[in-house]
Amino acid sequence: MSTLIADIKIPDSKLAVEAAELLREHGDELLWNHSNRVFLFASIQGNMQQIKYDSELLYISSLFHDLGLTPAYRSPDKRFEVDGANAARDFLRSRGVPEDSIRLVWDAVALHTTIGIVEYKESEAALMNFGVGYDVVGKNFDLISEDTRQQIIQAFPRNQFKHNILHAFLEGFKHKPETTYGTINADICEVLLPGYKRPNFCNHVLHSRWEE
Repeated sequence: MSTLIADIKIPDSKLAVEAAELLREHGDELLWNHSNRVFLFASIQGNMQQIKYDSELLYISSLFHDLGLTPAYRSPDKRFEVDGANAARDFLRSRGVPEDSIRLVWDAVALHTTIGIVEYKESEAALMNFGVGYDVVGKNFDLISEDTRQQIIQAFPRNQFKHNILHAFLEGFKHKPETTYGTINADICEVLLPGYKRPNFCNHVLHSRWEE
């Protein structure tokens, strides 16, 4: 029997179930609930705006979008978004998914924090960014009704999410803070990582090896 939450069907194909099992295995309750809320908020926005999107690919993108924070998938030297995107690509390729769909999911995961660009990508990437922004910082909060929000939170509780997620982010890249340069994740390092000093692009320009 399929699961329906706030009139949104949680994909239950073999591919979707296997992706969910992967997050269950390597993530925790915080990432599980967050990733499912992201999918639901994204889907609601897509339906309200009458945007055509692939629900299965949006769901898989949502499940993988923070997987790069987990010990099993975090690399020593790449942005966590890229780690998650690479994990999604490997997962989908191993199951014979067409390359066009794989590229779409890779972009959605890799670009989900790249504000100002991802909004203009394919529907799945743009919608997932909406879902992430809605769940993490409450962006466009009033677009979704209180009743709908409560249905989603009842199914996938927040449990002090706004405080816990910052530490989950930091745990995922505190060993490689240089990868946050030029991204919103540098804010997390600056606030929570002792001794971290944010690099400044102007200094890179002015102290480059060019003579003039």
